[in-house]
Amino acid sequence: MSSGNFAIKNDSRIRAYVQFVAALCYFLLARVLVRHAALGLSTGGLVPVPWEPLVEQAMLVFLLLLGYSGMGFSLNQQAEPVSAQGLPARKGWMGEAGMGVAFGWSIAVVCVAAMAVFGGIVVRFISGAGAWGWLVADGAYFLLLTLAEEIAFRGYGFQRLSRSLGSSVALLGYGLLYAAIAALQPAANHAAVFVAFVFNTLLTLAYLRTRALWVSWGLNFGWKASRALLFGLTISGNSIHSPLVEGDPMGNFWLTGGGYGLDGGWFAFLVLLAALPVLYKLTRELDFHHNAPELAPGGIPVDIDAAARKQHEAAMGQAASAEPALVQIAPLAAPVVQAEAKAEPAGAQADSAPEN
Repeated sequence: MSSGNFAIKNDSRIRAYVQFVAALCYFLLARVLVRHAALGLSTGGLVPVPWEPLVEQAMLVFLLLLGYSGMGFSLNQQAEPVSAQGLPARKGWMGEAGMGVAFGWSIAVVCVAAMAVFGGIVVRFISGAGAWGWLVADGAYFLLLTLAEEIAFRGYGFQRLSRSLGSSVALLGYGLLYAAIAALQPAANHAAVFVAFVFNTLLTLAYLRTRALWVSWGLNFGWKASRALLFGLTISGNSIHSPLVEGDPMGNFWLTGGGYGLDGGWFAFLVLLAALPVLYKLTRELDFHHNAPELAPGGIPVDIDAAARKQHEAAMGQAASAEPALVQIAPLAAPVVQAEAKAEPAGAQADSAPEN
């Protein structure tokens, strides 16, 4: 029996739920461990303090990939556990990620444009020799931050909960968890909780439509990094991400989100709601390629030609058998003609003899 058949046969809903609980506990434990480890490295002088967030996210991505790959390999007999988590190196994966980045950036631009039109933004540019280097470091930070979120909220744990209770329950459960974590951030408000829930729904929709994390990872990165690095805006209460641009928004609280940032305003909530059907339409082709039902053979050999011939004979009658054709193997010799001499009377022969 193959490992794949063994995994499918024993993948009960109760077993999947237990694995989901284990995955969730591992995620929460990993968050605590990496936070203390990064803080210890920075206070011990091994890592500079400004690099602490980047190191923390790198350690979290490593632990999540390692732990969930181990669970998938040992508990579910996954031959390629990293790909099974939603990171397959399939054809066109870079295009999927690029589409996600462009979509996330577009949502951010809509929110920023509305803020600029109905309120205003005071932008200050910072010049310095090391600013561009820190810009690259902050870009890497957002890449790792969003990757860790995708693995944690749409990776192994989400897949196990979907197997146990269905994708709708998994979407709701992880959406509430994402919103609860957002509510614990400094300066969070009621709008921030709703924005976090609908944004997580948007990311989960991208995963369910493509069965991979490439679009959702790109979307998550585009939404957060573009606001922080290009416009210098506050992200979830943190305003120190951009080394080149500082943006100070002005306007109503429902538009700017106050000290929490755009993701704490009701306008962003409406924009993200409107983005759901747009993303659904954009991923139509990917959904067709990656969510089409697989046709598994039933194990019964079928001769298509014989079946078609039998059906034709049943409708038209059995065709008469043709006479076998003659096949010449070697050339024949010239035919020998034997003339039968007819016996003539003796007298006739004598009469016919010449005279002397």
